[in-house]
Amino acid sequence: MSTVDVVEDGVRTMTLTEGSDAEIWQRTIEKVIRSVVSLRYAQPHSFDGDLAGVSEATGFVVDAETGYILTNRHVVGTGPFWGRAVFHNQEEADIYPVYRDPVHDFGILRYEPRASPHIDAVPLELRPDIAEVGLPIKVIGNDAGERLSILSGFISRIDRNTPHYSGIYRDFNTCYYQANAAATGGSSGSPVVNIDGCAVALQAGGRLDKASTDYFLPLDAPFRALHRIKSGLPVTRGDVQCRFVFKPLEECRRLGLTATWETEVRAAHPKTRNMLVAETVIAEGLSDGKIKEGDIVLKVNGKIIATFQQLENLLDAAVEAQQTAHFVLQRGNSEIEHDVSVGDLHKITPDRFVSVAGAGFHNLSYQIAVRYGVPCKGVYMCESGNNPEFGGRCGYLIQSVNNKDAPDLDQFVDIMKDLPDKARVTFGYKALNDKHTLHNVVITLNRRWPAAMKMVTRNDVSGQWDFEVVADPLPAIPPQPLAAPVSPSTLHPAVREISRAMVAVSCKMPIYLEGLGYRHRKGMGLAVDAARGIVLVSTVVVPHSFCDIEITIAGSILVNGKFLFIHPTHGYTLVQYDPALVLAEIPNPTFAAEDISQGIPVMFAGHSGTKNLTCTPTTITRIVHLTIPPLSPPCYRPMNLDSIGLDTRLGSDCDSGAVMSLDGKVLGIWLTCKSGNNTARYGLAAQALATVLAHVQDGDIPEMRIPPAEFSSVSVADARAMGLSEEWMQKVGEKDSRHQLLMVKRLLGGRSKLKERDVLLTLNGELVTKAADIDAMYWNETVDLAVLRNSSELSLEAVDTIAYDTETAHAVSIGGLTLARPHLAVRQQIKDLPSEVYITACEWGSPGSMCKDVYATSFITHINNAPTDTLDDVLRETLKVPDNTYFRIGGVSFHSVPFVATLKRNDRWFPIREWHRDVSAPDGWRQTTYQDGETVEGEGLYGLPY
Repeated sequence: MSTVDVVEDGVRTMTLTEGSDAEIWQRTIEKVIRSVVSLRYAQPHSFDGDLAGVSEATGFVVDAETGYILTNRHVVGTGPFWGRAVFHNQEEADIYPVYRDPVHDFGILRYEPRASPHIDAVPLELRPDIAEVGLPIKVIGNDAGERLSILSGFISRIDRNTPHYSGIYRDFNTCYYQANAAATGGSSGSPVVNIDGCAVALQAGGRLDKASTDYFLPLDAPFRALHRIKSGLPVTRGDVQCRFVFKPLEECRRLGLTATWETEVRAAHPKTRNMLVAETVIAEGLSDGKIKEGDIVLKVNGKIIATFQQLENLLDAAVEAQQTAHFVLQRGNSEIEHDVSVGDLHKITPDRFVSVAGAGFHNLSYQIAVRYGVPCKGVYMCESGNNPEFGGRCGYLIQSVNNKDAPDLDQFVDIMKDLPDKARVTFGYKALNDKHTLHNVVITLNRRWPAAMKMVTRNDVSGQWDFEVVADPLPAIPPQPLAAPVSPSTLHPAVREISRAMVAVSCKMPIYLEGLGYRHRKGMGLAVDAARGIVLVSTVVVPHSFCDIEITIAGSILVNGKFLFIHPTHGYTLVQYDPALVLAEIPNPTFAAEDISQGIPVMFAGHSGTKNLTCTPTTITRIVHLTIPPLSPPCYRPMNLDSIGLDTRLGSDCDSGAVMSLDGKVLGIWLTCKSGNNTARYGLAAQALATVLAHVQDGDIPEMRIPPAEFSSVSVADARAMGLSEEWMQKVGEKDSRHQLLMVKRLLGGRSKLKERDVLLTLNGELVTKAADIDAMYWNETVDLAVLRNSSELSLEAVDTIAYDTETAHAVSIGGLTLARPHLAVRQQIKDLPSEVYITACEWGSPGSMCKDVYATSFITHINNAPTDTLDDVLRETLKVPDNTYFRIGGVSFHSVPFVATLKRNDRWFPIREWHRDVSAPDGWRQTTYQDGETVEGEGLYGLPY
């Protein structure tokens, strides 16, 4: 035999013997890779058990003229989809679904060949008829995220039952092939080819835990579906709502298969080793009462059945002809016959969902019914949105709304249309993983963020999903004053009054802002001014002003709250309710004015979340300078304060509370904050609240400054080593038993006369030994300081404090990226900001989440090479970009690494949005939407909750 050289990019990579299998495989691979495409796709909204997100997979061209691509059903999904295909020559094309099988793991995507003239794809021929045990195959696809990988193996089984994967989707009522190609994530949808370059199966899944095993879908069903689509015919799919499995003949004998029937089956199918046995009959379905689990299928419509393909062909034909299927079954020792109606699988596969109050709902799908063994009916919550009362994002079957049955989506919509904004709505529901328990939850229906109830319906002609506003919100019913029941108290006298001033605060945030990984928080607050309805609560619960706030008083009165004030460094927020709506006596706490001493007996009263009050006698064991390290991503953290330590475990278990003297005065407030991956709890001394509360009681909202540095405590022993004189040590010892000073740990942006490692001595002539001594920095534009620097004492006059103007008051969303000015926590960590445009969050399933080079915590500096120093600059430049078009983003990472990336505008799912803080708006904020070349005040037609 002669030999040939295989040359790639001018370099010889191997030498093959002409006519050998290796050479034939090489030519086959060179052909096949021209049909294989890498898929990068997104699911912009949760649907049918699939959560919104982005992923990658593989497909292959099966019709180059029309642009059909075959891939997996778990890639295409049944819900919203958008994405792109990358071909072997690195050309890209937009893709959209034209078919997804209701049961089997295959779907068909389409690209427009005429819009992509440089694509030179070669279609693969589908040959379901040549798969056999021992056939050498190659899996060519996007394995493990690589653009192209080639894996080898042999088909070892062609009669395997479908594998069980995690998640809701499972294929059934077909056999699978098995091989050992060791493919991993991203290879889903790869062609399984033989040496002639024909596709003999479709890569669907595998396992690597105990064996390198791959599972392939036979191509009989994809072959039929493609043929009908190309012929302009509907892909009819019939089913009797029963899941069957292969059982070996030996096991079928144990189930009751008679020798006579076994002889007939073997005669009709000489190679058979299995028969079909009913495994799951869907309750209240077409087979219910006719077929039972364990029944062996003998005949259907007069034909002896031994394969899934036979059964499927008969059922598909029956539904097209609107006929029934006559089943002959072996049930134990009896032979049973039944006519079973054949249903249309497409009709029980949802193709629309309604979005209301941030949540998504659709009719329960056949897939979910089979997965959980429930009747294929009812309303399924596919996305809970900003309604955490349900306990999770999806997996709930709605039974009723306000005691009205909701058996299907249409009736559910009719009920929801009549509910006004801010209505308290009772949902009866079952969790699919606990279908025996009926749960009940009451939520406040928020019809402001978002307002419109939208029906979103799949359009297989355009490949898009069509939006329709089915109801605008009814106005809220004006609240009425409510009274609270009077209950006897068994509490200690020191905490009896304070317990009546403790209220539950619930905060929901319409969008992700300021580095927070959550949009809902609950906690306890303290009514500090009942006459004005002012409540103090941890900043962890109410982190910024773009919030919907509810306050529950005396466990029985629910009122709306509004944001008033947030302390920039001490970790508390003030919110307000209308006291005229509360017919209950709420006492004002008395705050202690004197210094707190270590060792004194106190009472602690606190809550874990919003649970029942817990109180205990304890002792103040320590007063320490609180140090919380910078967080990633940057978000709020308290600093420049002293924390009260208690001799009790309740202090560490409770999220909120108060430290009381034995005569009932409030010595400190118990608050929480984030510390790394954990929660830190600290006690803020009442003295630190005095100035702010004095302003509030006068009816003012204070305008505060921020100290120009973060301070840490330093012992006088260490200060002595840094050059502190004996005279200063004596002064410190006379004032503070802790024998400490404050040192500049980190400068907080901008230029300052202070330097890191400066030790504060005096502020405006007063000795500084504790956090409370720098209080003047919050209320003066400049202060005079004496510091110890490099063993020398320096006087620094007119040291500037920082204007507190970094509360988020403006946000923009482009391509699913939420942008805002860098918030305070960012400015505390970066001295010289590269831009005033900061990526604070990214929506699931958005172009932003698909772009691997753009991250939250980065800064945007350019759009299409135009400088973008502000959010207005970003809006101006992105509005120039047509819909469904890429544009360039230039930016800098949080760690100062420049980057350039491309992002696609997508007005259908992620229109450009803008939010402004506006005190005249009903909730203090207003929204503007930009889509289809128009500016809409409020929501547009497209796009869903953020």
